[in-house]
Formats: sequence, structure tokens, C-alpha cells
Amino acid sequence: MSTAGHAGGRSTDLCLTAEMMVQELGWDDDVDEDLRRRIEDILGGALVDDNFGERVDAVLLWWRSGDSDLTDELITARTALSGTGFVWLMTPKPARAEHVDPAEVTEAADLAGLHVTSRIDRRDWLGTRLTPSSPPAPRARSSSARQPARW
Repeated sequence: MSTAGHAGGRSTDLCLTAEMMVQELGWDDDVDEDLRRRIEDILGGALVDDNFGERVDAVLLWWRSGDSDLTDELITARTALSGTGFVWLMTPKPARAEHVDPAEVTEAADLAGLHVTSRIDRRDWLGTRLTPSSPPAPRARSSSARQPARW
């Protein structure tokens, strides 16, 4: 099982460093408080909430199957990210109520323009790291491409 260990101001599993700005969405009384404390220890400060109006380095999103639409939540999270930001999506494990199927996570991430890059396994939660999909490379014009009409 992977945990959010850290040394020297850096998380070995969560890709977080001191001074990063991390926004937390979807908090409720069932979240992994130990993980939250470890993240705040690494950051050297508190997580910011959903009212924070600036771009952030990462989003910690707690999501359960009974919550609102996952794709919409991921789009909201992606919108909050700085250019190099990422999302940690935390979902209940299969044995817990409101478990989310990994296929649903992958589909929602794809629709939100994110892709899965890694996972962590906590006691009651599964974490999925999502990063913005690369923009498509510009298409090269072939020499036989039609030129626009001149008026």
C-alpha cells in the first residue's frame, strides 16, 4: 500500500512540494484526515477551499458516487489549475459505500480533458492523479491541400 510519505518538504507519492498552493474540493467528515494533515505539513500551510479565486498548483478532490456529476467536478478542478497543475481525485475504495468504478473515473477524466498518470492506495480511499491532456499537435498541411478561395 502506498502512503503519502514525505521527506525534506516533498511528498514522495503525491508530487507536492513546500509552498505549493493546493485547493481542496468535496471535503466532508468522511475524508482521510491523516492524508490532509500530511499534505498540509508538506505544504507548510493550509489547503485552500473552493472560494479561493486564484489559480492553484494542485486540486485535492474528494468525490463519491452519490455526489454531483464527476465530469463537471473535474472540469471545475481543471479550470482552477495553473499551467503545470494537476488533480488528485480521491474516491472511496470498493469495500466502502459510494465507491466509484475506475472506468467511470477514466471516462470522466477523458471528457474533462485530463488523463490518469498515477494512483495511490490509502486505507479507505483510492487516489488518482490526473493531469491536463496535451493539446493536439498542429496538423501539418499537405502540399496538395486546397488553398482558400480568393474573393
